[in-house]
Amino acid sequence: MRVAVTGTPGTGKTTATEILDTDLDVVHLNEAIREKGLYERVDEERDSVVVDLDAASEWIGDRDDIVIDSHLAHHLDADRVVVLRCRPDVLEERLIERGEGEASAAENAESEALDVILSEAVDAHGAESVYEIEATERTPGDVALEIQSVVDGEREPSAGEVSYIDYL
Repeated sequence: MRVAVTGTPGTGKTTATEILDTDLDVVHLNEAIREKGLYERVDEERDSVVVDLDAASEWIGDRDDIVIDSHLAHHLDADRVVVLRCRPDVLEERLIERGEGEASAAENAESEALDVILSEAVDAHGAESVYEIEATERTPGDVALEIQSVVDGEREPSAGEVSYIDYL
């Protein structure tokens, strides 16, 4: 089984997957992208890289029994897609606290309010394969348990249950 854990930067993906209790291999794709050079170029203005999704997919290969953690994971083949969500105002605050610029943090908060990653995940994988987890007020351990319930097949798909449209 291949599980993608995705969400807007700052929703808690890496923190939760680092403590996930699973037999599946956990791959932090953003680390691999930088370490393995799985990007096309550096975007100096945004202080980020433009990822080569084909190279990332090729690097993952045919590996099954894997959890892929990244805000881009939903662009890769997966059996189940977990989308972590966070209230946009809290998300923006988290991103600024970890050193993101105000413009980038605001852009990510707006993206979260507009359900951008959730919409992309549903478009790519279908609502029947997408599991939305509201992580704003949950501890990383609680979020990891929710992800585990998806991995174990104990949770029903739940795309579209979280809405932050009032943020706009």
